[in-house]
Amino acid sequence: MTKTLLITGGASGIGAETARRAATCGYRIAVNYRSREAQAKAVVAEITARGAQAIAIRADMAHETDIVRMFEEAERSLGPITHLVNSAGINGRRGRVDQYNAAVLAEVLAVNVIGLMLCCREAAKRMSTRHGGKGGAIVNVSSMAATLGGRSGSSAYAASKGAVDAFTKGFAREAASEGIRVNSVRPGMVLTEMTEGRLADTAFRASIEASIPMHRIGEAHEIAETILWLLSDEASFITGAMLDAAGGGYII
Repeated sequence: MTKTLLITGGASGIGAETARRAATCGYRIAVNYRSREAQAKAVVAEITARGAQAIAIRADMAHETDIVRMFEEAERSLGPITHLVNSAGINGRRGRVDQYNAAVLAEVLAVNVIGLMLCCREAAKRMSTRHGGKGGAIVNVSSMAATLGGRSGSSAYAASKGAVDAFTKGFAREAASEGIRVNSVRPGMVLTEMTEGRLADTAFRASIEASIPMHRIGEAHEIAETILWLLSDEASFITGAMLDAAGGGYII
């Protein structure tokens, strides 16, 4: 079966590394981006240089029309979508609850939760045997923040990822008999474009590493390999699972 993988937030970080490594696994790959056009095209160039087929598609996960168009464009160019990785996500503005801003909260939830759910909707319409599809696999990128409410100042982000996990469980049960597997990966602190600014502070990085049982920051490729395993047939009896890829989580 031809395998077509759509990765949201595929221009950087975990999404980009997943796209690069998927190139050796027989996938046709659609790399979604919102504003990082040059980076997305660079990822696509790397993939095509390895002999795989890939395209870059601009779409904002906060806009339903963009999401629908993204799926349609990916299918026109690459064929039926069989695999989906929801990697797009934003941190929003860090701060205590008494510093919340409604507009910022709305954006975080629009991208991290609603956008992800709409991507799953579009995937279900195409993958589900109920709709004439041949099944498929989906991995939602969550966070260890969902398990404990996040580190200080990250409660809103943590709440959005908690919603991702709850949705993943429910969707997995609905879709299990229709050939679709749905799982989430919960990374801990990983060095990506999203975190590199804060991790450049040596004192902050040392405090984070001290709180991780393995005493180190994760690498994007470690999460990418976890995602690709969950997408693969090797994980064929796994659905509705939350897989922690976090060096042991938090020491509290």
